[in-house]
Amino acid sequence: MATTGKQLFTTLEADGTLTVALEDVTFDEPTGNQVLVRMEAAPINPSDLAILVGGADMENATYTPGKFVAKMPENVNAASKARHGLKLPAGNEGAGTVIAAGDSDAAQALMGQRVSCVPGNAYSQYCIADAGMCLPLGEHSAEEGASAFVNPMTALGFVENAKADGQNAILHTVGASNLGQMLTRICQEDGIGLVNIVRKDEQVDLLKDIGAKHVANSSDDDFMDQLIAGIRDTGAFYGFDPVGGGKLVDTAFRAMERVAVERMSEYSRYGSNQQKRMFIYGRLDTGATVLTPSYGFGWTLSGWLLFPFLQSAGQETMGRMRQRVRDNLTTTFASHYKAHVTLDEMLTKEAVMDYRTMRTGEKYLVTPWG
Repeated sequence: MATTGKQLFTTLEADGTLTVALEDVTFDEPTGNQVLVRMEAAPINPSDLAILVGGADMENATYTPGKFVAKMPENVNAASKARHGLKLPAGNEGAGTVIAAGDSDAAQALMGQRVSCVPGNAYSQYCIADAGMCLPLGEHSAEEGASAFVNPMTALGFVENAKADGQNAILHTVGASNLGQMLTRICQEDGIGLVNIVRKDEQVDLLKDIGAKHVANSSDDDFMDQLIAGIRDTGAFYGFDPVGGGKLVDTAFRAMERVAVERMSEYSRYGSNQQKRMFIYGRLDTGATVLTPSYGFGWTLSGWLLFPFLQSAGQETMGRMRQRVRDNLTTTFASHYKAHVTLDEMLTKEAVMDYRTMRTGEKYLVTPWG
């Protein structure tokens, strides 16, 4: 029997008109390894905002119940040509209860259970998900399990990546975020050195309170000295940055090189031979990434995305990571939310103007049923 419920869609037209609206959708009965999940909670992650609002002019958008229409700047619209005319669902992850299942053993085993899932259309009252990508939550609530995939698996992925590359320390440029707090706890548990960068005194205090040793505050006059001291102590020549635009990656490379030069036994006009690597895993700042020729030639800047990493890591590693998340869902991988909004409320001007700023520690949670 088909099931009907509200689902959010986002459409960008060739003329730059962005429409985000709720529609009534009929979901077919799940087949094979599919399950039908009655969604109860879904976070608004920075990765979701790219297709929800992108760089659109949300201040002057038109807001009506269950819908907003905005204009995308010409340069952003031109870069988004591939999605013109496509009506896309949104919401990478969430949690809910399985109310119907396909005939595979894996799907049937989830019947009636609350699960965390990654359907790609989590801003919906129902969704079809693959049983293999569902994590049974046991006694955990939907709110506790809603963010059980993207941030936890990304933070664990950083550590797995570092270990695979023979690194025993990491630099992270947005240390006080939900993900950053998880990374701090993971590094403590795994004996990995960590250097955090934050922007405010209260963020320094937050991380220190959960055991962080090296926290460099970019607002302080001696920020560079703090950063260099952390790298010197840990050997963190390997880092991750979700900002993307601006000079933060450049700053990290310069600090790494300062430490590397200190360790050189003789001068070289080419700089150090120390390999320095940074990964950009987000675009909180959509401007250009600015690099300066000031840290030798032994550096690499790469992109990093969760799903390609998981594909390369393999099922065994992914299974071990997911089990660790479930076992520590309310401790190491706990998420906190500034506000709860319904599907209709998430499309109001008040909510959009707040969550689109992506301020550290102010994540929104969508509760489709109110």
